This record gives sequence, structure tokens and C-alpha cells, in this order.
Amino acid sequence: MTAVVIDTNVVVSALLFGGKPGHLVYHWQEGRIRPYASEAIIAEYLRVLAYPRFELSESHITYLIYHQILPLFEIVQVQSTEPVISEDPEDDKFLHCAVAAAARFIVSGDQHLLRLGSFEGIPIVKVSNFLETLF
Repeated sequence: MTAVVIDTNVVVSALLFGGKPGHLVYHWQEGRIRPYASEAIIAEYLRVLAYPRFELSESHITYLIYHQILPLFEIVQVQSTEPVISEDPEDDKFLHCAVAAAARFIVSGDQHLLRLGSFEGIPIVKVSNFLETLF
């Protein structure tokens, strides 16, 4: 099972819109990948899912969080909060979570993260590149 940290934009796309990111849902439901998150990441998932543009009801958001994410994602305690990405410090939570989880990949569509290429030896890749590693 591949340990992975998945950025918010990818999780939301996977859950709401399908496409290539949607394949990740299948893989985490089937146990082929093990997504990791921190409390800060889960809070961001919840905040973004509640954006008015998605027009999700409270019960739909609750379902996604309590049935599609929390039972299938491993929650880790993050030790480091050292700044890494000065342009967008909010992205640091994914880096620190990946280190705490000893993840093999960070999957993201965020340019600040992708520009790093890797963090402490953990590759930061787009969804399509990550999916290629599974086959």
C-alpha cells in the first residue's frame, strides 16, 4: 500500500468531479493507497467543501467527510511547523504531514508545491504522474 498525502484541490476534485483525480477515490477505497492527513488538512478539506460555489448541503459535506475521508485516511500528528513555502505558507501543512507520515508521495495540483519537486526526499507529483506509479 502506497502512503500518500493528497492536496485539498485534488481531494475536492476527486470527490466532486471525478476525472483522473476520481481514480484516487477508487484506489483509497480499495486499499491500494493509504492517504494521510493532519488535523489542519482535514479542517481545510472541510472548509473548501463548504464553499458556496460547490452548492453542497451540510449533509452531503458530512457524508463526504465521515464516509469518504475519515474512515479511509490515516490522521497523523505533525511535529514541525517550520516555514517552507514563503509564497503560500498554508501549503506547508502538506509537506509536514508527508514527513510525519513517511509518505512516498505528495499528490498536488498546486504550483507552489509542484515547483518544489520534492520535500525531504518525498516526490511532489501531479495526479497523472502518481497514477502511473500504481501500474
